Parts: sequence; C-alpha cells; structure tokens
Amino acid sequence: MRIGHGYDVHRLAPDRRLVLCGVEIPSSLGLEGHSDADVAVHALMDALLGAAGLGDIGRHFPDTDDRYRGISSLALLDRVMALLDARGLRLGNCDITIVAQAPKLSPYMDAMRDTLAARLHCDPGRVNVKATTEEHLGQVSTQGIAAHAVALLEETGPRIKNL
Repeated sequence: MRIGHGYDVHRLAPDRRLVLCGVEIPSSLGLEGHSDADVAVHALMDALLGAAGLGDIGRHFPDTDDRYRGISSLALLDRVMALLDARGLRLGNCDITIVAQAPKLSPYMDAMRDTLAARLHCDPGRVNVKATTEEHLGQVSTQGIAAHAVALLEETGPRIKNL
C-alpha cells in the first residue's frame, strides 16, 4: 500500500465558475487558475501522484502549457488515473477536505463523491468528501478556497512495463 497527501489553494475571483470535485456550485465568485481551478481535484491528483511517487500536478500539467488553459480538472484526473493503471496501482480510498467559508457545500457533497468515484473507477464508499470553514480566522476563509486530500493506493502489478 502507498499513501499520498495533497494540498492546493486558489484565490476567489469574479467572472469564474466555481467547480469543486467536478461539480459546478452556484456562486458569485469562482476560483482563479490556469485550468478550471478545481482545488479539490488538484489536491486529490497531488495525493494520487505522491502515493505513486510520480511528483505533482505541476510536473505533469504545468500552468505554462497552453494545452491545459481552461481544461476540466476531471480530464486531468483521467490522465492521472491512466498513469496509475499503467503502473499497476488502484485506489484503495481517498478522503478530501475542502476549506471554504462560503458557499455552503453540504447540498453538493453526494454529487461530488459520486462524480469522483466515477472518474476514480471505484465504489462511492471509497471516496469521502467533506467541508469545513476556518471560522473567519484565516486568509483562505475570506479570499479563497483550499483543499487537503489523502489517498491510499494498492499495488495490483504493472500492466505496462517501462513507463
């Protein structure tokens, strides 16, 4: 088994969609970033890549590369999953914590979990998504949204050699 941790944070900005775990959340502000800025999926990808010993999302999908401008983070997650599959790794489980003062995310948690489970090729019971606030104590609570993720990978044996 392999364990990885991921963390990401993005600034809130006008005229952007707010996408978390692949689900669009109604909001007057979205997250600023090169891609769709889905901070939760970014943290999850970093956790998966870390557990696999494959670096981080900046190494695989640099924000200096125009191919990734505006791209769905779920499309990037699909690429990460292909890397893991090629190395004989599959998800055991993952746990994501979104840190946001607003908007209220509880109505979207089931959709977030189910969206990720479909992309991770696993039962929704292997995916946990939760949210918390910083009780107005930190910069994230007023200026952005952050996410932490932990992922457990299981080795199944390599499918493709020499990647």
